[in-house]
Amino acid sequence: MASGFDKLKVEFIDQDESVQVVAETIRSSGEIPDRYIRPEMEADSVIIDTDDYNLPVIDMSRLINPEFSEEEIAKLGSACEDWGFFQLVNHGVDGELLRQIKDDITEFFRLPLQEKMSVAIPPNGLQGFGHHFVFSKEQKLDWVDLLFLSTRPVEDRSTDFWPTKPPTFRDSLDKYSLEIANVSAKLFMFMAINLGVDEEALLAAFKPEQPQSVRINHYPRCSQADKVLGLSPHTDGVGMTLLLQVNDAQGLQIRKDGRWFAVKNLPGALVVNVGDVLEILTNGKYKSIEHRAVINPDRDRITLAAFQSVPLSCTVGPLQELLMKGEARYKTVDGVEFTKGYFAAKLEGRRYLESLKLGSVNVSG
Repeated sequence: MASGFDKLKVEFIDQDESVQVVAETIRSSGEIPDRYIRPEMEADSVIIDTDDYNLPVIDMSRLINPEFSEEEIAKLGSACEDWGFFQLVNHGVDGELLRQIKDDITEFFRLPLQEKMSVAIPPNGLQGFGHHFVFSKEQKLDWVDLLFLSTRPVEDRSTDFWPTKPPTFRDSLDKYSLEIANVSAKLFMFMAINLGVDEEALLAAFKPEQPQSVRINHYPRCSQADKVLGLSPHTDGVGMTLLLQVNDAQGLQIRKDGRWFAVKNLPGALVVNVGDVLEILTNGKYKSIEHRAVINPDRDRITLAAFQSVPLSCTVGPLQELLMKGEARYKTVDGVEFTKGYFAAKLEGRRYLESLKLGSVNVSG
């Protein structure tokens, strides 16, 4: 069955060039194609591993333990308000499943390009292997190959884009998607407690079942890593993102206090961030923060981002319970309009989210 994404009719320019192939070529030639060179990278200063910039760590086992739950929920709320990001430990996702999904993803990206192209993103499509947010032949490109799939609800999957190699890929992704849906549902429940709203009031925005998609990213290594960028600065146009490091190469950076902060992923943790939808639902209490991916000069980096969002049939606006405590700060928009607007904003920082604040100028094109 076709997924809800097919209703969007997003217009992208076809980009059939694999960054992995480009990376292999420049290792001999030494010349990066101009379309990938990002001058802004040389001017950026990055904060790394200081006491003042430690990403909050939330422990799921403490959230569900009545003895520690109140304290941990307060920490969760503080992380969502002050950082928009946190690392989730003791999340409960089966360790053997994590090993299998990591092995399957790694093996997929090792396949010859011709085999990966068997699940290529079609013209103006969203699902499959390839690139997103390519709107013109002149724009700068991100240094990444991706596999984007709709994973939940199950009946909305477009399985033609689900790789059959390795043979365990589909089964492990199916199981992982369910585990992540359960983890996110728990987090939404504890967030509702922190916000002082009815649990169902928050969860209702994501029902009948939380739509979920995954973006599996392969960032090839580049000896001139300071000249390219894996993923442009952006916010996520969803409710919540849960990021799994497939290998231990680092590269995630978030914007904090006007500067870039390099996140060092804890082994086994999921990195969770607030998306645009959740910032709007909470009327700005929780923050959707700009982040980007940089490239490692010595190692490929692979990640699996699971996006928990709202149905296209819903409306996106502040929760009514929170409006009893103050005026709405964001417009309420139709779910399809919201998603189209997010893509139309071309992955440019907080541009689209800011346009939805009351009194702002609308974004187009």
